[in-house]
Order: sequence, then C-alpha cells, then structure tokens
Amino acid sequence: MISSQEKYEFKSIKEASENPEKVLRLNLIDEKENIENIDWKKFKNLEYLSLKNLHLKGIPNGIGLLPKLKILDVSGNDFKFIPSNFTQLTMLEELFLNDEKNIDFSQNIDVISKIKSLKILHIENDGLKKLPPNFWKLNYLESVYLNNNQLKEFNIPKNKINNLKNIYLDNNLFVPSDMNRLNSQYGTLLRF
Repeated sequence: MISSQEKYEFKSIKEASENPEKVLRLNLIDEKENIENIDWKKFKNLEYLSLKNLHLKGIPNGIGLLPKLKILDVSGNDFKFIPSNFTQLTMLEELFLNDEKNIDFSQNIDVISKIKSLKILHIENDGLKKLPPNFWKLNYLESVYLNNNQLKEFNIPKNKINNLKNIYLDNNLFVPSDMNRLNSQYGTLLRF
C-alpha cells in the first residue's frame, strides 16, 4: 500500500511536471534533466525541495516564488550567491547549504537574515575557518549545524543568541581546552 506522502513525493522533474499541484516533496538529487528553465510557480504546494549535488552555478530565481516551501536542500552545488528573492520564502524553516566550497557566507548573510521563518540552518562540510562577523544577524535561528568545518575559534556575542537552542560543532579543529572553555561559557548550547 502506498502512503499518502509517497503519492506526493516525486524524484524527477518530468514526473512532477505532469501534476505540479499535487507535488508536496520534490527530491531532485542528481537529476539529469536541465532545471534552469522550470516554471517553479506551478509547484504552488511544494513544501520540500532537494536540489542536492546538481553542481548548479546559480540557484534558480523561481525557487524564491514557492509560497509553501518549508525545507530547501541546495547542498553540493557550485553557486556563490543566494538569490535576493529568497526573502519571499516566508514559510521556509530549514535550509541546507552543506558542501558549498564556493559560497561566501558573509556576502549572503543579509539575504538569509531576512528569512524570518528560518529556524534551522545547515552549513556543514563547507571548509569554514571562521564565522563571518555578521553571522549573528541570524539571531532568530534555533539550531545551527556547523559540523565538519575547520573552525578553531568560536566567539558568540551572548546578547545575539536569544533563540538559539543548539549549535553543532562536531569535527572541527577545536582543541580540548577550547572545548572545555566553550562548554563552561555557553553550557549545553554547544554540541561537540
């Protein structure tokens, strides 16, 4: 028996385009079709979109027009900038930006900070050596995943982390004494 969720999850753009209003989840990991010219507006009920590992040079602007999108995974691509119309993603709760070696986060924080519904941000395996100084404009986030980067230091202005409940820092370059200091300073907020 097929569950109702399976009926509304599609793994190819061709299949999803046949009934776009029924598509709730679109998982295009390693999609071979060209997604550059897709009319994204027709996926008006889309809640989950994965464009993982497509090596996109840019994120299609039309994605910013998805009114019900809650989860977006654009990990493993080659873009540098997040489109400015992402600020229109008023339902977006979780954003995956993992495995993004080309993105300059300091240049994209302003756009991300305007997505006020965003609660969870994944920036894992991105080669980050330090967080950009404007990173804490994202003060409405509840969880930030910074695992598998090259962070050696971590200074959080305490007055900027009111909503944060978890910061995941596994597999970075912290020495044990730094981890002890950070744990005593921030308590259970940090997860190593």
